[in-house]
Amino acid sequence: MIPTATDVTPFILDIPETVLDDLRARLLNTRWPDAETVDDTSQGPRLDKIQKLVEHWATRYDWRRTESLLNEWGQFTTSIDGLEIHFVHIRSAVPGARPLLLTHGWPGSVLEFRHAIGPLTDPEAHGGKAGDAFDVIIPSLPGFGFSGHPTEPGWNLHRTARAWAVLMERLGYTDWFAQGGDLGAVVTNELAALQGRTDIGLRGIHLNMAQFTPTDDEMAAATPDEQRMMQEGGHYWQVLSAYSQEMSTRPQTIGYSLTDSPVGLASWIYAMFQDVGGSHDQHGDAESLFSLDEMIDDIMLYWLPNAAASAARMYWEMARVGWANPGSLESPITVPTGFSIMPGEYVRRSRRWTERRYPTLVLFSEVERGGHFAVLEQPELLVRDIRATFRGAISA
Repeated sequence: MIPTATDVTPFILDIPETVLDDLRARLLNTRWPDAETVDDTSQGPRLDKIQKLVEHWATRYDWRRTESLLNEWGQFTTSIDGLEIHFVHIRSAVPGARPLLLTHGWPGSVLEFRHAIGPLTDPEAHGGKAGDAFDVIIPSLPGFGFSGHPTEPGWNLHRTARAWAVLMERLGYTDWFAQGGDLGAVVTNELAALQGRTDIGLRGIHLNMAQFTPTDDEMAAATPDEQRMMQEGGHYWQVLSAYSQEMSTRPQTIGYSLTDSPVGLASWIYAMFQDVGGSHDQHGDAESLFSLDEMIDDIMLYWLPNAAASAARMYWEMARVGWANPGSLESPITVPTGFSIMPGEYVRRSRRWTERRYPTLVLFSEVERGGHFAVLEQPELLVRDIRATFRGAISA
């Protein structure tokens, strides 16, 4: 039978051993730079940290374990708007489970939600109630992971949101929820804006990053806490955002290095785990937050599908249309919304700023611990907030 454009096809990962052998050889033949001249991370990831990660990667890391996990979850592909979209679809065994669309960011992947899948799909086994069960759908962003690589400009995050709405309709879901942080927050915001214009079935959203910029008047009248938020955000953009500037302006330039050198790719991604992971007192110490295997698993979902350059181009795309979701700035988001504000997130917003843009706010949770990779770092706390948000959305 010839597949049609709307088919959903099972996807089984089976990376050839020759590909893993090539990777191992590249790792073992790395040409290393000199060590940094400072005793902190102000020049980037420290040489000894990257060497330890690479040594583990080359000699002890087991990709087949992760490959099996992804296959056990259930992977699929479908063509939307001319691009092959890869996604994980895990159905709950609980009758009446609600559909939940999860969208990752950069340098994330579908594995970003690995510790939350069990509690979301099988809540009773993780201290929850059967009524909190979700079917979980996790797509790989265009150009990321095992999704297709766009061959022409235009695949920005707003177009991605429209594709996600098609995906949920194609899977037969008429009432569903969505969650995201980082790039995933932009996609989820845009889905909410779409819901405001036409009924796509979205009944509530949860975000762990607020993607809007305070107005001049808001900044002028900022409280001390809000001033601190702006200062920390300014530090992030002035000191830690070189990756964003490069990928927004010259993704192809950095793409050559990230595609040819696994150590170059690893250090590019490791820098984010190091700089923005965890609460403020944990910044700079990636290993205290993530296992080496967790970080390498994520890096592998860029290396194996050769997705480093195509993922970087998403920043170039978004720089051309604007990062902020027009729906969250020009008109309020009316879909019931919950926020988890992580203490270690550099881009934070206050409740009063948020309420002006999300008048149907059902949750504003200032989480005790955690940073930018919220669901990976603090799955129990985020699952708690996701459950509370969508209980509130149903009753709103």
